[in-house]
Amino acid sequence: MNLSSVVRVRSWSLGVKATACAVLWLIAVSGLHGWLNVNWSAVLNGYLPPAKRKIIVGYIPVTCQLTCPVTDYISRYSESGEMFLPRMFQGFPELKEALIANKIQAAFIVAPMAIALAAQGVPIKVVYLGHRNGSAVVVRKDGPITNFGQLRGKTIAIPSRFSDERLLLFRAMQDYGMKPDSLKMVEMAPPDVSGALEAKAIDAFVMGEPFPSQAEMGGYGRILFYADKYWPNYMSCILVAREDLIQNRPQVVQVLVDGIARSGLWLDASLPHRIDAADFVGRYYYNQKPELLRWALTKPMSRIRYNLLEPRKDDFDQVRDMMIQTGVLNVKIPFSAYTDLRFADHATIETAWKYEPGAGVAR
Repeated sequence: MNLSSVVRVRSWSLGVKATACAVLWLIAVSGLHGWLNVNWSAVLNGYLPPAKRKIIVGYIPVTCQLTCPVTDYISRYSESGEMFLPRMFQGFPELKEALIANKIQAAFIVAPMAIALAAQGVPIKVVYLGHRNGSAVVVRKDGPITNFGQLRGKTIAIPSRFSDERLLLFRAMQDYGMKPDSLKMVEMAPPDVSGALEAKAIDAFVMGEPFPSQAEMGGYGRILFYADKYWPNYMSCILVAREDLIQNRPQVVQVLVDGIARSGLWLDASLPHRIDAADFVGRYYYNQKPELLRWALTKPMSRIRYNLLEPRKDDFDQVRDMMIQTGVLNVKIPFSAYTDLRFADHATIETAWKYEPGAGVAR
């Protein structure tokens, strides 16, 4: 074998070794990525028998649904482990369609949407609330608007025509003697409203936290008023479950509601709990900066309340009647037709999670 042949053989051998090393490195990196970043519980869940599957709970990245990721995070440190599989959506339309199609079995949605879906025959029941207060009307910081009456003729973004925020605007309009068409309301996904206000595409928005805080922190938004100014004990998002889930696996729904109730009590128990929640929810669930959630949850803590979360007839009757008055509902559906209170009734005996930041154990 001549010298050139030897060189070619050695080059080929080195090439094979380099290729093999590259393949092994790719396999190792892919395996490590899968081990660290893939939720195998979620991947394998669909292959389990229906009676053993974890339910999927839908949410969007707002504070009235914060108890969903908080429960998921803390329960992983408990003896029982992960309670359900959370799935984030960016807006209510996609969340609603997933619920109707049974791609998710429970969800946090706004109360008027739940009532409207039930009136249309969608098989869901309200089982708990998300929080109290937590929504606000925000205007541009450098703008001339200092009271609600000055919004007459302006464009204001709402999360959905089936939202408590929309009804909040009507309550404020009644106080100012304004007609229903006094405002130009446009539906917008919550994560988009702050950018739209900064770009001056809208004059104001009414939305749940943390988007009012985002506009405040950015220096271009100013809180005109909080929801409780016109609507004491205001509720926004509520937890609904599909009726087939309730009928077939009521114990699973009870575990879900108990976990949500315990998370609400935990969030209201102390400032450090809220700061910790802002950190892990922002990083691992909402893809938001922790300092944004920290602002929304702590400046001040009364800005949002996670207590008194049992569904109450008077609250929902108010929502239903205002929906009829404002043209998004045409039937006086009774409270009992779309609620199941047994889960909330049991949850009232629950106590806050015993979990402290960094403890690694929850009870």
